[in-house]
Amino acid sequence: MRISHFWMLMNDEFGETYAPTLARDHVLGVLGGRTVMQALDEGVHPRIVWLALCEDMDVPQERRLGRDVTSRHG
Repeated sequence: MRISHFWMLMNDEFGETYAPTLARDHVLGVLGGRTVMQALDEGVHPRIVWLALCEDMDVPQERRLGRDVTSRHG
């Protein structure tokens, strides 16, 4: 997963206003007590960070790969 895809997923799931706040402030125990931004800045792969955040925020499995393309354009 590229970082651009990570941010697309973040914005789609949490909104463009809340996603940056969540990334800056939400601490993930499974990632060593780091925030999303700290983990990314320290080189944790974006996919690992995304899946950890999804688990922590109870994102349903069907939305973890992103929204259906038809719902974005339709």
